[in-house]
Amino acid sequence: MPIPHAVSLILFDIDGTLLWPKGAGRTSTRLAMLEVFGEVGQIESHYFGGKTDWSTLLDLLGGTFPPEEIERRMPDYQQAAARHLSAVIGNFPVQPCPAAHDTVAETRRRGLLAGIVTGNVQATAPIKLRTAGFDPDWFPVGAYGSEHPDRNRLPALALQRAEHHLGRRIAPQEVVVVGDTAADVACARALGAIAVAVRTGYATAPGELDAAAPDYLLDDLSSFYGAVIA
Repeated sequence: MPIPHAVSLILFDIDGTLLWPKGAGRTSTRLAMLEVFGEVGQIESHYFGGKTDWSTLLDLLGGTFPPEEIERRMPDYQQAAARHLSAVIGNFPVQPCPAAHDTVAETRRRGLLAGIVTGNVQATAPIKLRTAGFDPDWFPVGAYGSEHPDRNRLPALALQRAEHHLGRRIAPQEVVVVGDTAADVACARALGAIAVAVRTGYATAPGELDAAAPDYLLDDLSSFYGAVIA
C-alpha cells in the first residue's frame, strides 16, 4: 500500500534509476583517472553499481595511492571527469529509464522537493541529466560521490540541504530514496528513510534487490505514483 503519511523529499539515484549512461561514465572515468593518477587499475572489470566515484578510486588505486592522496586529488579528478564526460557523452546512446521523466514531472507538479543522491561526482551529474533530457534545476538539492566515499553518508547531507532549502525540518520518515541497487536501499536505511528499489539498473544478480528488502520494489518508475505515493 502507498506510504501512509506525508512525504517532503524524494531523492533519486541517477545511473540505472533516472537514466542509462550506456558506457559513457566508465569511459570518462578511465580518461580522468589516467589524467590525474596515471593509471586505472582493473577498471574494465570493476562493478560500478551503487558505489561512489570516491570509493571506486579507492578500490582501483588503493594499492598505489594512500587514501589521503586520493582525497587530496579529488577536486582535480572531479574536474577532469566532467571535462572528459562532456567530450565523449555524445558518442553514447544515453537515454532516460522508463517513466523517469513522467515521475519527475509528477513530483514537481505535486510540489514535492526532488533531489539527487548519486555515486557520481558532483560535476558530472548535471552533464548526464541534461543528456537524458532532465534539467538539473529540477533537483535543487543533492549529495554526490565526490563528498564522501561511503554512500550511506550521502542521504543525510542531502536532507540537511533540503531542510535549508525549505526552511523547515524534515523528518527522515518523510524522505523517499529511490535507486536500483542494494547500496541504494542500504543508504536509505542509514537515514531512516523509505527505500524504493527499481529493477532498471545495475542489480542484475537473481534476488539481489529482493534480498535487500526495500520498502517498495518496482519493475520501473511507471508505478511510483500509485504504488509508493497515492
